Amino acid sequence: QVQLVESGGGLVQAGGSLRLSCAASGRSLNANSMGWYRQAPGKPREVVAFITDTGIMNYPDSVKGRFTISRDNAKNTVYLQMNSLKSEDTAVYYCNTFPSRADYWGKGTLVTVSS
Repeated sequence: QVQLVESGGGLVQAGGSLRLSCAASGRSLNANSMGWYRQAPGKPREVVAFITDTGIMNYPDSVKGRFTISRDNAKNTVYLQMNSLKSEDTAVYYCNTFPSRADYWGKGTLVTVSS
């Protein structure tokens, strides 16, 4: 049974930075592409970054140049460095494989950006 636990969220002012972490347990996900997703109130969940098993990264235009995804396979952990945060980045952030698996969703970590 895979468990994904996100951490690192919090309240930050616009223009600030946060680093999110996602620790996986249960089995190694090193062979999987991993993604970060977010869900803002009243909006569907969306992917904000993914990284393949070979380290290729991809971002939507909304976060490109501001967010950086990385992974530490030795720790079975994925990170999301978020810089130049905007109020529209406020959401609950989740990690999952990419594409996502319904049985892998964790509780997420809340990021609130104040303007």
